[in-house]
Amino acid sequence: MSYQLGDFRLDIVSDGTFRLDGGAMFGVVPRVLWERVYPPDEKNRIRLGLNALLVRTPEANVLVDTGIGTKWSERELDMYGIAHETTAVDSLGELGLTVDDIDVVICTHLHFDHAGGNTRHDSAGEAVATFPRARYIVQKGELETARHPHERERASYMPENWEPLVASGQLETVDGAVDVMRGIRVFPVRGHNDWTQLVEVESRGDRAVYFADIIPTTRHLRPAWVMGYDLYPVELLERKKELLSRAVAEKWVCVFEHDHETPMALIREDGGKLSAESVAHA
Repeated sequence: MSYQLGDFRLDIVSDGTFRLDGGAMFGVVPRVLWERVYPPDEKNRIRLGLNALLVRTPEANVLVDTGIGTKWSERELDMYGIAHETTAVDSLGELGLTVDDIDVVICTHLHFDHAGGNTRHDSAGEAVATFPRARYIVQKGELETARHPHERERASYMPENWEPLVASGQLETVDGAVDVMRGIRVFPVRGHNDWTQLVEVESRGDRAVYFADIIPTTRHLRPAWVMGYDLYPVELLERKKELLSRAVAEKWVCVFEHDHETPMALIREDGGKLSAESVAHA
């Protein structure tokens, strides 16, 4: 899926799909409600997209998140239902790009399903940068959290997804809201964890926002529909209301990282009810 945003070109770069427990993905929402919009499989898992975002500007090629990556055992592939119908690298290839064409990688946070594609295994089985020319950018607080995680989210962090980038000098940290370059800004939103950063892209008055795990799918548009994985659900609920109000009023192009059906959409409001209209049909 592609979208022309002013002078910038946006492309969804798919790393395939995976599956997580539906109850965990909808927290306290009863199954009788969420299964109507997101039917689970026989293991109670729902199918989720792995949607990275490529932003092509006149100055650089920027990739937001990298998917789940390929450094997985057969047991882990089965456990998470990882189905590489494609990979981020192959998806870039379909757009005529190679790993050497990426100038900047923005990591919204360092959980394995967002940063797994940061690195790959070389012929010796060592983890090395997937994008050898790129600067990788993450919040300073997120790197500190990833290195010293609370036990509640320890399983989501895998050092091989970022430590090789520290060693190579490619990982850069920022603190708070920062302009990465002209037209691309990051800003942290506390809720899913402490330091997830969203990415705002603006060109010629048009704006797109990559929501990462703050609003993972279009089925999470209801403010109270937050994940069991979220560390601060009440705070997240309030931030979602603020962000979605702006998204409607300012006509943001919204990117949903885990929605395998509607990765990029405009949000509409009718009688207080929010809905997503795919940009493919807008």
